[in-house]
Amino acid sequence: MIVRISGEDQYRLPDGDAERLNELEHAVVAVVEDGSEDAFQAAFADLLTYVREHGTIVGDDELETSTVILPPSDVSFEEAGREFTGEGLIPD
Repeated sequence: MIVRISGEDQYRLPDGDAERLNELEHAVVAVVEDGSEDAFQAAFADLLTYVREHGTIVGDDELETSTVILPPSDVSFEEAGREFTGEGLIPD
C-alpha cells in the first residue's frame, strides 16, 4: 500500500497495516463529525505519525501510484470536514 501525505512524501506500508490505518482514520472521521477541533488535531497527528513511523519513504526515482492521499499536516479543521466524512479516505 502506498500512502501519500500531501506536501510531503509517499510511504510504502505493508498491506497488513490497512486495518490499523482504517482504525486511525475512523477516529479522525468521528471527531470531525462530532465537531471537536482539539480532538481532531490529536487524532490526525496520530494517523500521520503512524504512516511516517511504519512506512518506508518511496524514493524520488520510483514512480508509484498512491493508494491513499492524506491531507497535509497543516490541514485546517474546516478543510478536514470536507475530506474526512462517511467512509473516509482509506478504502476498507
